[in-house]
Amino acid sequence: MKSKLEDLPTFETLQVVVEAIHYNLVQVALRRLGSPLRFELPKLRTLDLHLEHDAWIVVDNSLNDIPVMAWVDFDTSERDNLHKDIPCTLKIYHSHASILIEKVLEAMTLLIGEQLDLPEDGPARVLPLKKTAK
Repeated sequence: MKSKLEDLPTFETLQVVVEAIHYNLVQVALRRLGSPLRFELPKLRTLDLHLEHDAWIVVDNSLNDIPVMAWVDFDTSERDNLHKDIPCTLKIYHSHASILIEKVLEAMTLLIGEQLDLPEDGPARVLPLKKTAK
């Protein structure tokens, strides 16, 4: 699917950062559930979210999967932690796509959470290690 993006003209191309929690969640889902993943986006009519390791693409399934927007070129080359945000490129293919960015990320989090059976009260927290008495 990502190769299809190279042939299409973009409305706008932005350098953005993806929050680490979103990036990590997608990577875990792709490893556990298989790659690629595709979800219908609730309340966004004909839009689907197609997830790959190197691209997250929102497509309009009523228009032969024409891309609406895509996060690509995730820069993880110098990543040495799990809590820092990931720089990437956001390609916008539709003039009104930018108003959907937050809704898509929220829906993605919920949909993946349902598939992975994550708790509804948010992401799990890391508990501190207990010191053993000597």
